[in-house]
Amino acid sequence: MITEQQVHELIGSMNDPILHTTLAETGGIVEISIKEEKMHVSVKIALAKTGTPEQMQLQMAVVDALKGAGAESVGIRFTELPPEALEQFRGKAGEAVEDNLLSPENKVQFIAIASGKGGVGKSTVSVNLAVALARAGKKVGLIDADIYGFSVPDMMGINKRPVVRDERIIPVDRFDVKVISMAFFVEDNAPVIWRGPMLGKMLNSFFTEVEWGELDYLLLDLPPGTGDVALDVHAMLPSSKEIIVTTPHPTAAFVAARAGAMALQTDHSILGVVENMSYYESKKTGEREFVFGQGGGEKLADELRTDLLGKLPLQQPDWDENDFAPSVYGADHRLGEMYAEIAKQVIERT
Repeated sequence: MITEQQVHELIGSMNDPILHTTLAETGGIVEISIKEEKMHVSVKIALAKTGTPEQMQLQMAVVDALKGAGAESVGIRFTELPPEALEQFRGKAGEAVEDNLLSPENKVQFIAIASGKGGVGKSTVSVNLAVALARAGKKVGLIDADIYGFSVPDMMGINKRPVVRDERIIPVDRFDVKVISMAFFVEDNAPVIWRGPMLGKMLNSFFTEVEWGELDYLLLDLPPGTGDVALDVHAMLPSSKEIIVTTPHPTAAFVAARAGAMALQTDHSILGVVENMSYYESKKTGEREFVFGQGGGEKLADELRTDLLGKLPLQQPDWDENDFAPSVYGADHRLGEMYAEIAKQVIERT
């Protein structure tokens, strides 16, 4: 039979996930109740911060430990430590908040780049907007959250992998942008054959186990559409702004509206719309060909009651064989300047 003393010893040795101090030291074990006839153990635990992903991990650890000690069922309630109890751990709590990107107190601005369908250049926009923000002097991170269709490392010409230091993943730095992607964790461009829950855990790791350092912006290249992975990202983020990418084609804009509606339904605000592949301009004549039609970006912006941040033409970056990054436009490239203007609008609106 499990005793109250055993419960104290088992839980008391576990750390508050924010303070990184044992629950015995913080006084986090508020209440213990044991019903012997059913071997049900009920505990109330006080943490520095509730509602975090780390709280769920602690909850699972508590349940496993108590059931391993003989409890048939476990009930857990969480509350927050009182201000006076937190005061002595204030320094540790402040450091932990900076490391936890998902904490509401963290000041990083999340910007999710979404689209209704694939093939509209969403990843190209994500990469070049991240680079443009870095060129504007901002501290920028980029998560390639398109788990099945990861492409960011290849687009940016990244040929190395993250390293692990003190059990934390150090993202790859390219063009002054810190990058993390599923591509770093598979071999030889292998397909990812995972179901939703496993993908959710990987995304959570991108937020909580990567040493991002101080960031102004964290951009997320979302998978197209409104599937499980996109929904997981929306649910994980405490707050986020979104940019919806479309082509001028009416069908692309129609489908993209679903991604915008999903953002609004999850209490994320829409920063604006970017119309990609707006036209092709001949180098010889200067004549514009509207390959995918016209008006999709404006129509989508009107429907989502937001602004059209930019219209980007079809044009290849200038490739540098010595520093190959096949999808990144130079700062003095025509499209590089357009991305700089979009980045300027983003900064003004956030």
